[in-house]
Amino acid sequence: MKRSFILLVLLPCFLAAASRIKDLAYVQGMRGEQVIGYGLVVGLNGTGDSQRSTFTIQSVASMLKRFGITVSQDDLRMRNVAAVMVTATIPPFTKEGGVADVTVSSLGDATGLQGGTLLVTPLSGMNGAIYASAQGPVSVGGMNVRSNGSEVRRNHTSAGRVPGGAVIERAVDVKIANDWRVTIVLRQPDFTTAMRISAAVNQKLGAAVASAMDAATVAIMVPERYRDDAKVIDFISQVEVLEIVPDVAARVVINERTGTVVVGGNVTILPVAISHAGLNIEIQQAPVISQPPPLSNGTTVQTQMSTISATVDTAAVVAINGAATVQEIAKALNSLNVSPRDVIAIFQSLKEAGALKAELVIL
Repeated sequence: MKRSFILLVLLPCFLAAASRIKDLAYVQGMRGEQVIGYGLVVGLNGTGDSQRSTFTIQSVASMLKRFGITVSQDDLRMRNVAAVMVTATIPPFTKEGGVADVTVSSLGDATGLQGGTLLVTPLSGMNGAIYASAQGPVSVGGMNVRSNGSEVRRNHTSAGRVPGGAVIERAVDVKIANDWRVTIVLRQPDFTTAMRISAAVNQKLGAAVASAMDAATVAIMVPERYRDDAKVIDFISQVEVLEIVPDVAARVVINERTGTVVVGGNVTILPVAISHAGLNIEIQQAPVISQPPPLSNGTTVQTQMSTISATVDTAAVVAINGAATVQEIAKALNSLNVSPRDVIAIFQSLKEAGALKAELVIL
């Protein structure tokens, strides 16, 4: 049985709606801080680390010692504690007292973190400075139940999140204007899009203050009337809401697993002839009932009879006199009535033949 595929086409860029600069790029310097810490999750229902995770036992012994309780590591027998790594990203411009979500991941052999509570865990950055502290109940979007060798599991239970569990202790240093120059960085570098951003900013301000440095960055000199710490924010807000039409590269993206084919609006195909044929194999089963002879004291027996048939499609040659639009490309492919795997082979052959004027991306 042949699988159907989905062919999505994108209209050319000149028909697409304009996008704001803030949706295509970001201001250089606006970056968060990734933090990490080591902690303990307690309150688990027998799903914590076993005795083989010696670092968990050492951590519990050290924690109890801080509370004035001295206990030997050899005497600790517990399955309701799990050692975890806690990670988070501190957003830019977040001040002291703000909150952020944290991700909790099991470090030992715990089978689940459901119902556990994360103890206070300091979170530090790459420079060693502590930016936040995390604590709170762990939310696990799943379940894991075991009994007598049987197990029922839904989703992943050895990792979870603590929404709003991190309290910011130190703000992230952010500097968006160096020597009164603001740099816009494109998320998808493109020379044409960078030039259009530069032209839009210059037209808005009525002066040549913006220039494209490369395919990814546009440097903007802050005008004299905005050279104040409070007015720079006003200047950036005016720049980021400007609308431009981004340029779209000619690209064909194929996802073999889902059978999705996405063709960009600038994709073209030169005149070419395509031949396609396939092999179809069909297996059918029919029940066969065997009745015993009369007065033989036999029993009725039921079996399955299998029949296999194989056919080869008649080869068809389809001539394409050059497809200039995505609608023509879709019509040409639909005329072949091909499967996703065949679509991939056709596009690869078109690329090798030099007939496909686009970048081919296979996921």
